[in-house]
Amino acid sequence: MELEIVDVSKHYLTGADSQVQALQLINATVEQGEFVCLLGPSGCGKSTLLRLIAGIEQADAGRILCGGKPVTRPDPDRGFVFQDFGLFPWRTVRQNIAFGLEMKGISRKERKEITDYYLRLMELSQAADLYPEQISGGMKQRVAIARSLCLKPEVLLMDEPFGALDALTRLKMQEELMKIWQLEKITVVFVTHDIEEALYLSDRIIIMTVRPGRIKEVVPVPISRPRSRTGEQYLHIRAQIFASMGLDANHTQTAI
Repeated sequence: MELEIVDVSKHYLTGADSQVQALQLINATVEQGEFVCLLGPSGCGKSTLLRLIAGIEQADAGRILCGGKPVTRPDPDRGFVFQDFGLFPWRTVRQNIAFGLEMKGISRKERKEITDYYLRLMELSQAADLYPEQISGGMKQRVAIARSLCLKPEVLLMDEPFGALDALTRLKMQEELMKIWQLEKITVVFVTHDIEEALYLSDRIIIMTVRPGRIKEVVPVPISRPRSRTGEQYLHIRAQIFASMGLDANHTQTAI
């Protein structure tokens, strides 16, 4: 499903007589089946834009269309994965995944079939009856992704979903997400402030400025998958992104 963002602006009140402009005149399109990353420093409005796309918040000006229809509220067509997992601690892995299906009134038999499929897909079958406190951070995030995917959304919105993970787990989750995305053929909008992560995952990278958030540049990533993080084309685009953001490409830290 295609997303269209047209002249979107958003501000927040910070006091009786003051406000902060979070986003200013954002224009972008995300094609059906495309993987797009929103990249920028903390506070540039990436997460705000994602919440507007989700319908969790409303823009002050402009409009957002999903499949040609205005976004006015949250909808199952747009799944949302949070950084902090958002799992219910009193529900098992299986029960967490099935939660949205229960809310939709899906029959017990169908719920089990769908949940079993995503347990297998996310390699969680052996953890199905465990509780969130009994599993690792990477497994918790796989549960959160499975919970969104089982509702068959047209668009998956991901707000720094791997930000709380250790470096090795984060790399593994990036690889797993790529496999799932290619299998599910879903449109993804992924928020990150990590340049390497954006470059490894996306078809296009939307670079945002510091507040008020604007689109500074859109960088295509025409590299076949699976991607080598040391390939010549990869390193060339990496240098382009660093230059666009005014950073030293030889710096070892890629989070901004």
